[in-house]
Amino acid sequence: MKAFELLEKKVFIDLFAGCGGLSLGLMRGGWKGLFAIEQSPDAFKTLKYNLIDEDNDSELSLRYDWPDWLEKAPLEISAFIKMYEKEIRSLKGEITLVAGGPPCQGFSFAGKRTGDDPRNELFEHHLEIVDMVKPVLVLMENVQGISVGFKNNPKGTGSKKEAKKSYAAKIKKKLYDHGYEVFQEVIWAKDYGVPQLRPRFFTLGISRDYFNQELGFSGLEGKLKEIRENFLVCKYRGLGWNSPVTLEEAISDLLVSGKEVVPCTDEESPRGFQEPLYQEPKTTYQEIMRSGLKHKQPNSMRLPRHKQETLEKFEKILAKAPKGKALPSELRKELGINKKVIVPLAPDKPSKTLTTLPDDYIHYSEPRILTPREYARVQSFPDWFSFKGKFTTGGRFRKKECPRYTQIGNAVPPMLAEAIGIALLDLLRSIKQGGQLQ
Repeated sequence: MKAFELLEKKVFIDLFAGCGGLSLGLMRGGWKGLFAIEQSPDAFKTLKYNLIDEDNDSELSLRYDWPDWLEKAPLEISAFIKMYEKEIRSLKGEITLVAGGPPCQGFSFAGKRTGDDPRNELFEHHLEIVDMVKPVLVLMENVQGISVGFKNNPKGTGSKKEAKKSYAAKIKKKLYDHGYEVFQEVIWAKDYGVPQLRPRFFTLGISRDYFNQELGFSGLEGKLKEIRENFLVCKYRGLGWNSPVTLEEAISDLLVSGKEVVPCTDEESPRGFQEPLYQEPKTTYQEIMRSGLKHKQPNSMRLPRHKQETLEKFEKILAKAPKGKALPSELRKELGINKKVIVPLAPDKPSKTLTTLPDDYIHYSEPRILTPREYARVQSFPDWFSFKGKFTTGGRFRKKECPRYTQIGNAVPPMLAEAIGIALLDLLRSIKQGGQLQ
C-alpha cells in the first residue's frame, strides 16, 4: 500500500530550475512542489519572489512547501548533494517526480555546440539525486541538439563509436540502468497554447517498480494528446485548438504606437528608460495572461533605448525583409550588419523559438527588439509573474550573470509545463488503476 501512497503524494522537486517556468506549470497542473535547486543568484531571485515568498501577487497555491533544512538561496547542484546528502536520502518514498532541465548550451545548435562543455555532464547529478530518492517519475527537458552526437569526443578521448553517441542516448541508458523504463521525444510548445514553436527534447522515466506493459503507454506526447482537448478547449477556452496562437495574438496589446509612454517604474532599472502604459486586452490569450494580476502595471515592460542608427536599420529591415525569416545576406551586406542571425518576427504565426539574446529578433511592426514582458508573454508566463535582476548583460559578464532575457529564454514555457503536469497525473491514475505493483 505504501507504493500506492507515493502515487497519491504528487510531490515534485525541480533541479536546474532557472527562474521557475517548469515549477510554475507543474503546480498549475496539480502537482505540489517541495523545493527547487538553482545556482544563478539572478534566476533564483526571480524564482524566490514568485514561488517561495508569500508577499507577492501570485496565487497562494503556487508555492513550494519548502523544507526547514534547506536554505532559501541559490545553490550549485553538486554542492547541494554534498551538503544535504542525508536529508536528500530521507526523501525516499516522499517524492513522486524529480524534474528539471540540465543546462543545454553545449548541445544547442543556436550556440557554440561543443562536446567539451562541462555543463554537458550535469545530468549525472540529476540521476544521482534520482538514485537517492527513487521517485516514480523522472522528467528531463533539453534542446533538440542533445539527441545528436558530436563529431568527436571531448578532448579526443574515447572511441569513435562513443563519440557518435548522443547525450540523449547516454541519459537513456543510464536512466534505464537506474531502474526506469525510458521514453524520449520532441514536443512542440505551439501545440499546447504557447505562441512559439519551441521544439524541445523530453526524457521521461517511469520506475519499473510501477511500469506495466499493459498500460499501453507509448510516450509523453501520446499522453499529452489524450488530455490536449480538455486542456485547451475546456480549461483555456479553445486557445490554440484549431491553429496555434500567433505572435500578434500574444503581444499586440503591448504595442507602443498610440500609447502613453511613462518613465520605467521597475525599481531595478537605471533611470532614463521608459515603458508603455498597460491597456485593455485584445485577444483570448491576452486575457488569460492577465488573469490574477492584482496591480495596474506588470514589471519588465521597459522599452529598449536603441541608437538612431539602429532604429533606421530596423525600419529598413521591416520594410524590406520577409517576416519570420533570417535576413538575406544581400540585405545584411547593404545595411552593414555582421550579425548572422536577425529575424524580423511574423505577426500571423507563432514566434520563432526565443533565444537568450533579445537582439536576435525584431518586433513584427515596430523598429525595436521585444521587451522582457513581451518575451515572457511569448513564453506563456502570466503577467503577474515578476522578473528580477538586470535586464541585460554582456562581455565577460555573460558567463557569470543571468539577466531577465536569459532567464526567460532558458525557461520551460509554463503553459507547456502545465499540460505536461496534467498528463503525468493522468499517467499516475492509469498506473494505480491498471498497473501491477511489484
